[in-house]
Amino acid sequence: MGKIATIGFFDGVHKGHRYLFEQLHKAADDRGLEPLIVTFREHPRAVLQSDYIPQLLTSVEEREILLSRFGEVIMLPFADFQSLTAAEFMTYLRDRYGVTALLMGYDHRFGSDRLKHLQDYRRAGAQCGMEVLTAGEYIDSEWHVSSTEIRTALEEGNIVLANELLGRPYAILGEVVHGKGVGHTIGFPTANIRPVTPEKITPKSGVYVVRVNTPLNDDAAAFANIDANGLIEVHIPAYKGEDLYGAQLEIRFMRFLREEKHFESLEELKTQIREDIDNTLRPA
Repeated sequence: MGKIATIGFFDGVHKGHRYLFEQLHKAADDRGLEPLIVTFREHPRAVLQSDYIPQLLTSVEEREILLSRFGEVIMLPFADFQSLTAAEFMTYLRDRYGVTALLMGYDHRFGSDRLKHLQDYRRAGAQCGMEVLTAGEYIDSEWHVSSTEIRTALEEGNIVLANELLGRPYAILGEVVHGKGVGHTIGFPTANIRPVTPEKITPKSGVYVVRVNTPLNDDAAAFANIDANGLIEVHIPAYKGEDLYGAQLEIRFMRFLREEKHFESLEELKTQIREDIDNTLRPA
């Protein structure tokens, strides 16, 4: 059976991407084809610009897992294909994967020849016997859904909006590393988190209500403090297990709690932490 493909980096696999995949499945059903999602391991701009450091919403592993929920996924090394024209890349997909139709995102472009218009891609597709279709844009009554909008929301600490556009809580997977140990000395131990994927964007500094997977609980209520340097510290009020050093925790950000503060004394800090715990455990 032939296949119909869609191509993109799909960072975040957000609501707009999922709307595209819905259209991909409908087009596949209409034509008796199998849906195929084509993506790249590396951010294309990071390959084209050696000094570019992407701010990602999803790691490679997260993206592959999320995309696989919507069909077969192939993840290609962008550097191996960056020199191909649109027609050459379509020919590769036809010969290697049996792709006979292509559904393009409404604003997506590809190929080293930098084609701009849909009719140009249709002509390129005709060269290799491939039907080229254009998907409709996901329309939200309030927001423009895009990876850029989600990054902006995270940079502003607007977690509720970021999660709404993603369709799920924004998450960071991190390893617990040794810190200064201040939390232990005042009775509120924290886990210092080093993100497994440094390129993933960290929300703006401040304190957040989060949910954390631990060895004892897959959905523990907690709060996370992010300092101006992007250091993440997590306090899990109900956790009574062993030290978590070396463990990997998934932190899911739920809502912004307050700005980061400077405290004049340890007592003032402890009072604020107790208040943060109350706010964390209180239903939103």
